[in-house]
Amino acid sequence: MARRTAGDDLTESIIDVDVSNEMENSFLEYAYSVIYSRALPDARDGLKPVQRRILYSMDDMNVRPDRPHVKSARVVGQVMGQLHPHGDAAIYDALVRLAQPWSMRLPLADGHGNFGSLDAGPAAMRYTECRMAPAALAMVEGLGEDTVDFVPNYDGKATEPGVLPAAFPNLLVNGASGIAVGMATNIPPHNLVEVIAALKYLLKNPDADLDKIMRYIPGPDLPTGGSIIGLDGVKSAYTSGRGTFRIRARATIEKVSPRRQGIVVTELPYTVGPEKIIAQIKTLVQSKKLTGIADVKDLTDLKNGTRLVIEIKNGFNPEAVLERLYKMTKLQDSFAINTVALVEGQPRTLGLLELLNVYLDHRLEVTLRRTKFRLGKAEERLHLIEGLLLAIVDIDEVIAIIRSSDDTASARERLMKAFDLDEPQANYILDMQLRRLTKFSRIELESEKDQLSSQIAEYTKIVTSDDELRKVVADELTAVSKKYGTPRRTVLLGSTGITATDVPLEVPDEPCWILMSATGHLARIDTTDPLPSDGPRADHDVITSATRTTTRGEFGVITSAGRLIRARAIDLVSLPATATAPSTSGGSPLTDLIDLDAGERALAVVSLDGDGPELALGTRHGVVKRVNPELLSRDCWE
Repeated sequence: MARRTAGDDLTESIIDVDVSNEMENSFLEYAYSVIYSRALPDARDGLKPVQRRILYSMDDMNVRPDRPHVKSARVVGQVMGQLHPHGDAAIYDALVRLAQPWSMRLPLADGHGNFGSLDAGPAAMRYTECRMAPAALAMVEGLGEDTVDFVPNYDGKATEPGVLPAAFPNLLVNGASGIAVGMATNIPPHNLVEVIAALKYLLKNPDADLDKIMRYIPGPDLPTGGSIIGLDGVKSAYTSGRGTFRIRARATIEKVSPRRQGIVVTELPYTVGPEKIIAQIKTLVQSKKLTGIADVKDLTDLKNGTRLVIEIKNGFNPEAVLERLYKMTKLQDSFAINTVALVEGQPRTLGLLELLNVYLDHRLEVTLRRTKFRLGKAEERLHLIEGLLLAIVDIDEVIAIIRSSDDTASARERLMKAFDLDEPQANYILDMQLRRLTKFSRIELESEKDQLSSQIAEYTKIVTSDDELRKVVADELTAVSKKYGTPRRTVLLGSTGITATDVPLEVPDEPCWILMSATGHLARIDTTDPLPSDGPRADHDVITSATRTTTRGEFGVITSAGRLIRARAIDLVSLPATATAPSTSGGSPLTDLIDLDAGERALAVVSLDGDGPELALGTRHGVVKRVNPELLSRDCWE
């Protein structure tokens, strides 16, 4: 391979380069850039460079929670032009994720507008607005107090923080994901209250083992809730940095229509959207790999949150269908933990204890540097106050010296000599306006001096005592936990103990009772026991008619118009049998199951078994008719 270069004399020169060496060196440079500058988070603040630059720029622009939202394009432009020259699409994608509550357990950006959903992307950055979320203030708090080192930006014309102070462990709380060259990271979110409780225990017990820490952090806490099935993979990840666990949607069996029961899904696995579930179910139903589903509806909205309704066909067991959905769709998903993060600029796979210790070391250093900064400022201010107190004893002489001096240097020398001041104290007096100098109250200065002395003593105690330093860090973590902590959303389960084959898919054809109440409700009780003839009615609704049939059998409803209307027992809601008082409470209104004419009333329910006696109907006016047995044949049922 030949590389052409231009020399000082503007003549062309050719240098022979080995192709393999050139490719190896170029690829290593690219890989290092991706790993360090783009894909992997820092273990201290849990942020990738682009996320850190977004928060720093928003703080620098004063786009805080108490200020109005600004166009997202404005923030993206500031970040790209000053700190992150990698393209606006990548910056906006990172900004969007910081604002999505289903991606972040504790969002760091407050988005206004269409920031997308689990199934759809956001609107363009020219249409959306953003500002810092309240939790983001805790990430940048203390930047101006020498808490972290600043490094040059890409062109050396500005500086940026190499890491944020991070008042809470963002890497564990919000998780991270990224793909670098030859490595990747995938860290699930956790509960802020639990993580801080573990940190406080670790501050007091630095030699604590993993089992004791897992008493405080039993497992991940995902933004979308759901249930984690099996904790062996979680413990493996907490031990070695790698492991896998299963996430299951939270679903309940409910009556979704007068004739049908259904599965109502209110929480989905992490990063799974309802449209993906619907598409999977439709594909399985069309290919006849899944039976028993009548319809799927997505009723998700901003007010009620996730609500996916899956209607079950009559005759199928909803519990069995749900177990098959868990097995065949993303209603049950797996999450592979791979805890890779940068530690001192190097990618490392970390266990839970290592992650917590890295963060604690960072937070202890931040608190120590901040305290030293404040100590220096307090000592500097106290020094000036002491000089002012010396000068204010004879304020007239101070004024006379200043007025009679030829220049500032002469006045400084005379003040230093007359009142035994050093140069900073003399400069402070000279820089003050004369009217302020004459109005100073000695009492106020003495009070400020006492206050500064107290602060200096407190700061000195923190700087010189490791126990005091740890106590300050613990107190600050407690304050963050109280301010931003929320209850756990994800349920942790050892194992369900149920498989898709444990529950029969179709409801068996077994004996049952059909009940009709005085208020016009129908219900089915799956039991072979005789119904009690009397007893209290808890729901104050009298059973006016009852008949025996089977779960997949038919029954008839006799009306006041002399009609007998055929119905199926499987269409009725099955209610638990009570030993003392059969009830239709929770059953279906009769008018939702059969069509009655105006003024027509249901009188009784009867069995339509072919082996029974023929049915005759009579009215109070002496009109009698016999129902044609052929019409009761099952062959006539559609």
